[in-house]
Amino acid sequence: MDLVAAFGLQILYGIANLALISLGLAIIFGMMRVINLAHGEFIMLGGYTVVVATNAGVDIWVAMLILAPLVVGVIGVVVERLLIRWLYGRMIDTLLATWGLSLLFIGLVTSIFGASTATTISPPLGVLTIGEYTSSAYELLLIGITAALCIAVFVVLRGTKFGLIARGTMQNAEMASALGVSTSRIYMVTFGVGAAISGLAGGLLAPITGVLPTIGAVYIAKAFITVISGGAAILAGTVSASALLGGVNGVTAFLTGPTIGEVALLLTAIVLLRLMPRGITGTIFKKSL
Repeated sequence: MDLVAAFGLQILYGIANLALISLGLAIIFGMMRVINLAHGEFIMLGGYTVVVATNAGVDIWVAMLILAPLVVGVIGVVVERLLIRWLYGRMIDTLLATWGLSLLFIGLVTSIFGASTATTISPPLGVLTIGEYTSSAYELLLIGITAALCIAVFVVLRGTKFGLIARGTMQNAEMASALGVSTSRIYMVTFGVGAAISGLAGGLLAPITGVLPTIGAVYIAKAFITVISGGAAILAGTVSASALLGGVNGVTAFLTGPTIGEVALLLTAIVLLRLMPRGITGTIFKKSL
């Protein structure tokens, strides 16, 4: 029974990890149709924000939950105003521009922190004991934070005036503009929120994964696979794809090892997109958010 509980916790953590690193991309790509290849670097910048802040004496919870999303959110707003705002509707151009942006961020961070050694901070909360097995209590907290974050995004998009205006603007910007909505401001805020959530993900994962200038490459492929597999619905797609792919990865990694687990995740995504070209929510949850 202890083994089942410990194994179940690891599966839930794998699912939460995928959802956490994918949610910011789901907002930027799913809502705005912007292919943001700098998404991994937004996560990386959130991690470095936590490292720098904690080394300066800031409480780790303040650094992770406030400073990381705030700093990366501001960077996202600046990027949208200076670069992305000129490229809406030009997906290939945004792909190339954000690829160059990712290389810029990697170069700047490498020149400041170096590239050879991962910067680490100790995870808070200590060890969780489950019978004969041990796990990180912080991983359990991450599961709860990810669930709360998904609920918060749902409430904002479904139950607030801003969420209604944002969804309407993304669906028909010309009609929203005719009704007096500042579409430029909505695009800016939405991109900034997506970047802030990515920064939050990076800050929360920094104590577990450590931080390197190139660590964004670890996140970007999984995030895009999850978002595309989920389909058009922002939240339902991210959660359903994370549950499927994270579950397959966790079970396979437990039975065979982490490398085969990653391969199984990729193969599952390939089969899923072959059977459901429009993703999970394009086939099953068509009217979901």
